[in-house]
Amino acid sequence: MKKKITVPEIRACKGGDKVITMVTSYDYTSAKLVDESDVDMILVGDSLGMTMLGYHGTVGVTLDDMIYHTSHVVKGAPNTFVIGDMPFGSYNVSTEEAVRNANKLFMESGCDCIKLEGGADMAPIIKAIVKAGIPVSGHIGLTPQTMAMMGGFKVQGKSLQAAQEILDAARAVEEAGAFMVVLEGIPTMLADVITKKISIPTMGIGAGAVCDMQVLVAQDMLGMNDWVPKFVKKFADLHTVVIGAYNDFVKECNARTFPNHDTQYNAVIEGIENLK
Repeated sequence: MKKKITVPEIRACKGGDKVITMVTSYDYTSAKLVDESDVDMILVGDSLGMTMLGYHGTVGVTLDDMIYHTSHVVKGAPNTFVIGDMPFGSYNVSTEEAVRNANKLFMESGCDCIKLEGGADMAPIIKAIVKAGIPVSGHIGLTPQTMAMMGGFKVQGKSLQAAQEILDAARAVEEAGAFMVVLEGIPTMLADVITKKISIPTMGIGAGAVCDMQVLVAQDMLGMNDWVPKFVKKFADLHTVVIGAYNDFVKECNARTFPNHDTQYNAVIEGIENLK
């Protein structure tokens, strides 16, 4: 059985040989599978809006949604470090409200830390939440909660000026007290510079192999979706497997070959023919 990684151990992975890994999970069953694997961390991301609730983006996911899903993941993965995502609207109104909502997510879900998006503009929020005693992961680059302002899910930081802004954001998140930062959807060259210039570990998703850690959405990497982003490798093809299993079930039911003798209860009831 694996031992749950800790915040100090995550910090200590900076520049090391071991790449800490993380996948998303949103329910007890999938979390239990991750807990039995070698994966180090689980992100209960607000991506559940798309993967579990059928939304077109992450906006619309509520704090109650996050607490509900995160609490069940925590139950399913007691040996895995769990990050709970702060959803849109839960931390962008005021510092006081952000701390209150972070406390609520942290306490009621049982997660090991919280994550929020944003750079320098969110630094005071990160600092206040850390001061309240809650570990915080930053998230910069492509930030799904503000994709409307970015014109959609597009690679960020491709110009020198844009790259400098993202590097500045990483430094702001670091200085505010975050113990790690997610780099999403940025050129590998920029991710390499950021990883070398800040002291906290970087978690890459669409940022190349240069980061200290790597994360993917489970539904993408398991091949549950027909389309996946360029940065995703399908490590399995569950879409084909699952649809095939459903169709085989239908065929066997119609052929009356399922249930069979081995999958039904075969107790003999004496006098059954006398039932009225």
